[in-house]
Amino acid sequence: MIRSKKLIVLISFLFIFISACSSVPKNTANSCSIFSEKYFWYKHAKKTEKKWGTPVYLQLAIIKMESDFDWLAKPQRQKIFKVIPYKRPSSSFGYSQAVKGTWKQYKVETGNKFASRARFKDSVDFIGWYTNKTKSILKIPLDDSFRQYLAYHEGWGGYKNYKKNQKVILLAKKVENNSNRYKKQLNDCKNSLSTRRYIIF
Repeated sequence: MIRSKKLIVLISFLFIFISACSSVPKNTANSCSIFSEKYFWYKHAKKTEKKWGTPVYLQLAIIKMESDFDWLAKPQRQKIFKVIPYKRPSSSFGYSQAVKGTWKQYKVETGNKFASRARFKDSVDFIGWYTNKTKSILKIPLDDSFRQYLAYHEGWGGYKNYKKNQKVILLAKKVENNSNRYKKQLNDCKNSLSTRRYIIF
C-alpha cells in the first residue's frame, strides 16, 4: 500500500515536471519573457551558440516560425474532399520541425543518438548543426537570418530555387523580423539572464 502511494506520488511529480519543462511559453514573441520562464532553455541556447556559432536570436526565430515553441507540433493533415482527414504532408515534428531523414543524419554526424525532436535542448543543437552546415555548404553567414531560413525551409539542394517560391520568401522575411526583434530584446535583458541562478530542490 505504501509502495503504491509512493509510486503514484513519483508518477505525478514526473508528469508535472515534464509538463512544466515542455509547455509552451506564455509570450513567444519576447525572448526575455521566454527565458525568464524557461531559464534552462537559455543555457541550452547559449551552449548551442558557443558550439556551432548560431546566434540565440536566430535559434528562437526559427523555432518561432516552425512550431511557435510547441514541442508536439506536426503539420496539419491533408484532407480528401476538404473533409476526410488524410496523411500529413511531411514527417516534420517538434520544436524544430525537423523531418525524420535530416534528424537521422544529425544524430549520426553528431553522435547524439538519443536526441529527441520533442526536447528543446536537442532541437536547438539540431538548428545549430544545420545552420552551421548551411554556412559551410552555401556560404551563408550565421547572422543572415533571411537566407539561413530559406536554406532551412527549402533544404541545401532546394535553396537555389527559392526565388520561384514567393511564399517561402515571405516566411523568411518574418523570420528575419523576429530575429531582429529577439536580438534587440536579448541585448536589453542579457545581464539579468547571465546572473540568474536556480536552486534545485
